[in-house]
Amino acid sequence: MDAFLDIEASLTGRQWRLTETDRRMAEQISQRLSLPEVLGRVLAARQIGIDGVESFLNPTLRDLMPDPYHLLDMDKAATRLAQAVRQSETIGLFGDYDVDGATSAALLQRYFAALGTPTLVHIPDRMAEGYGPNAPALLHLKRRGAMVVVTVDCGITAFEPLAAAKEAGIEMIVVDHHEAEAALPQAYAIVNPNRLDETSPHGQLAAVGVAFLLVVAVQKALRESGWFSHSGRTPPDLMQWLDIVALGTVCDVVPLTGVNRALVAQGLKVMARRANAGIAALADLAGVSERIEAFHLGYMLGPRVNAGGRVGQADLGVRLLATDDPSEAADIAHRLDQYNRERQEIEAQALAAAIDQVEGCTDDGAPLIIAAADDWHPGVIGIVAGRLKERYGRPACVVAFDAKGEGKGSGRSVPGLDLGGAVIAARQAGLLVKGGGHAMAAGFTVLRERLPELQEFLAERLRAQLVGPLKPLLQLDGALDPAGATMELVETLSRLAPFGSGNSEPRFALVEARISAPRIVGNNHVACTLSGRNGGRLKAIAFRSADTDLGQALLANDGTPLHVAGTLRIDTWQGRHAVQMFIEDAAPIRG
Repeated sequence: MDAFLDIEASLTGRQWRLTETDRRMAEQISQRLSLPEVLGRVLAARQIGIDGVESFLNPTLRDLMPDPYHLLDMDKAATRLAQAVRQSETIGLFGDYDVDGATSAALLQRYFAALGTPTLVHIPDRMAEGYGPNAPALLHLKRRGAMVVVTVDCGITAFEPLAAAKEAGIEMIVVDHHEAEAALPQAYAIVNPNRLDETSPHGQLAAVGVAFLLVVAVQKALRESGWFSHSGRTPPDLMQWLDIVALGTVCDVVPLTGVNRALVAQGLKVMARRANAGIAALADLAGVSERIEAFHLGYMLGPRVNAGGRVGQADLGVRLLATDDPSEAADIAHRLDQYNRERQEIEAQALAAAIDQVEGCTDDGAPLIIAAADDWHPGVIGIVAGRLKERYGRPACVVAFDAKGEGKGSGRSVPGLDLGGAVIAARQAGLLVKGGGHAMAAGFTVLRERLPELQEFLAERLRAQLVGPLKPLLQLDGALDPAGATMELVETLSRLAPFGSGNSEPRFALVEARISAPRIVGNNHVACTLSGRNGGRLKAIAFRSADTDLGQALLANDGTPLHVAGTLRIDTWQGRHAVQMFIEDAAPIRG
């Protein structure tokens, strides 16, 4: 395709592309459904046909929620957990230390608490235990009284720990969504839409989405057994916890399509009631006074929940989301905010060092970037990998080695390249101590002497997936003059929310925009005002850009117009109500 506005390489090194749109379909959507023309164009560009528009704009669980029992082993898992409820057994919950794991564990903890069933929750310490189930922790849960243990957001490749648990008499139920291998670990039940023998069309679910299906299935099993009538308990309203499900789904960056879209859309409605003490405390601390949207979850609340598992106390996220005590929630939220500030400082140092390392040795044609060092904190390597992926437009892995030469690695990928599958193949080839993940993200442990071999192996695996040159792209939905960035346009486009992976915010180019009053604000952000040929003016901000080519070009602008690309939002800061652009890129005007 031709470069949009002739931008072959922008200030962030990307080629600009106008998203392909079936113009006839766009016109039909607009005319038949009486929708604004711009909405028809964006819907058509997202491959939404006329028949799918209603469910896309108004996603409901009634229409999109699958039968939980279509998943393999769901019947076994639900029946066993319903038995545990009826017999007042203690249920162990073993979660991952990220947001998806925390929300999954908190959801199950809240559900079983509502039934009067005791639970024991274990979230592993990233530094001391690493990712996923480990035998000592599972055996400790048994000694404390848990004979059935549910792993959430982990466990699908935990062969040795689950074998040890089975030998000890623990009935393990794996609830996961990461890519599986042909062989499965020893467990009583394994519920994972991404099992290789699974036919479910819902592989895009986050772990918390799979956990929600599990809760629905357990509730059904209890109803059918007559337990609610016999016990005198009222079946809990499962919809009340969709705020937790939405948080985990957005933060795990799974596609917001199909059932995920419905879970998040309905979860945001629940979140507006601020019934969850932990989410409310976190929103207050983050200064979110307006209605919470997916953006707030991904960029403001999620990083704080994650911070405990990255550089602080791993179980704080679960405790925050599971408590009903506003005082306890406020205290935990404050601690997580402090950990998040610490994480930001550690991340900035590691990122600067990683960029220096990459700039010194990167092969521009390589399909993969790997940076490694001895002094990086394992809790930030995933974020740094994501930053490198964004900066260079290709998959990136970051490895932190300990004194023994064992490296914890984390990787992030780009659409179309399955990094998780490549990492699993590397583990099967004996290059890794352990490893797993999904298409867009992966984690692994590698010995120092195997790193060069691993890099070559992963590069070859990813290169085989390429269908053309790996070129950073910025997809745009159209061009505007600043005068056209109206409140009406933003409100119209908001009907396409929730935005996230698989349903990105509409992105526009402001053509020949003039930059005025550029300045650094906050933590490395660049704010300015954009004006157009027709007199329109628009506030704008480019996040974390002051030390980048983009930020420097904005700050040093001498009045020369630029094409500027980004998304449009309503700015409600200090009671204002105006349109603002979040700048993602810019480019000089050719010719």
